[in-house]
Amino acid sequence: MATIDTQDLREIIGRFRVLIIGRENAGKTTILRKVCDTTEDPEIYDTKGKKIDDAVLKSSIKRGNHDIANEMVFKSNPVFVFHDSCGFEAGSEEEFDNMKEFISERANAKRLEERIHVIWYCIPMDNPSRTFQRSEEKFFSECDTGHVPVVAVFTKFEALRPFAYGEIKKQLKGLSGEERSKRIAQRVEEMFTNTGVWDRLCDPENRARPKSHVRLENMNQPNTNCSTLLERTTLALDNEELRLCLVSTQQSNLELCIKCAVATLIDRARQQFGSLLINHEVYQYDIAKWFPHLKAAKGSLFTAVNRIIQTGIATIIVLEYSAFLPHRDNYDPKHVKSAVNYYLKSPTAVAVEKGPKEISSQGYKKEELGEKILEFILENRLS
Repeated sequence: MATIDTQDLREIIGRFRVLIIGRENAGKTTILRKVCDTTEDPEIYDTKGKKIDDAVLKSSIKRGNHDIANEMVFKSNPVFVFHDSCGFEAGSEEEFDNMKEFISERANAKRLEERIHVIWYCIPMDNPSRTFQRSEEKFFSECDTGHVPVVAVFTKFEALRPFAYGEIKKQLKGLSGEERSKRIAQRVEEMFTNTGVWDRLCDPENRARPKSHVRLENMNQPNTNCSTLLERTTLALDNEELRLCLVSTQQSNLELCIKCAVATLIDRARQQFGSLLINHEVYQYDIAKWFPHLKAAKGSLFTAVNRIIQTGIATIIVLEYSAFLPHRDNYDPKHVKSAVNYYLKSPTAVAVEKGPKEISSQGYKKEELGEKILEFILENRLS
């Protein structure tokens, strides 16, 4: 198996390309700013890479002209390229046809860097009675996105809380603050379910269906971020090279690294079920490559841990810990070896010898097995 580091991947893929869709005031621009960690406006480029003057752009939009092929790029994070579908949501048939054509062309582009890699469909929740409108129905029932995953983004989710509070206000009298919050949260969940929006998005008759979804709250507040959106997007990608490239832009998000590594662990465990043969070097490399703080190279990190799940869990725990150790060069494995030595002398090593045996004996299905392994890893991190 050839090894390609994340820098080479970014050079091959170019930039991560997102099509964002949603009605006016759905909070799209706010989301993009959060993703790129900026308060600035994006720069807009045409298909030839020429920057479009702001005055020209505003004049064009005012006349109702919008080119979905234009690229939005934020200086703070030029790894991302965004395309905005604005137009068809207002009912324009021509804009809708243009969007469908754009998705078809970019989903099937020969060059990976020219493809759209994910679609974020934003649905605001500030009006619970109008969550699924004609624009959503039209997109999901008629638009074929091919292999491009769609992530449903429920924006302004905090807006449901005042509605929920108003409906159960009388029932909250005399309750503690903790119990009141719990009841309101339960009512919010009921209200979201009652909108039927998720069921309609996932209708088997739809040509497009979301592969994942995320709820975003208080995006106008300075202490919020879109880490959950980026995590769900990463895990929705089928292309491992794209997933690695996106993870490499989130180096500080070690929990995302762990979740991707757990997904690899589960896949390898299922592939090797019933077999006693496993190449530990390849297996550990496949896990190590999800941790951008080091340059993964083949070579066994362990000799004592010899079972698939145990090896995977131990590798993930060690690699996360190694991220906090001082190291000058990502190609130098000394900090990883130090983490291994620390791990082997720690109580965590004993827990990893016992815990996975119990987990693997329960007969969990893939999704539940992944949750149990992630829970075990997060509870047994090295400190």
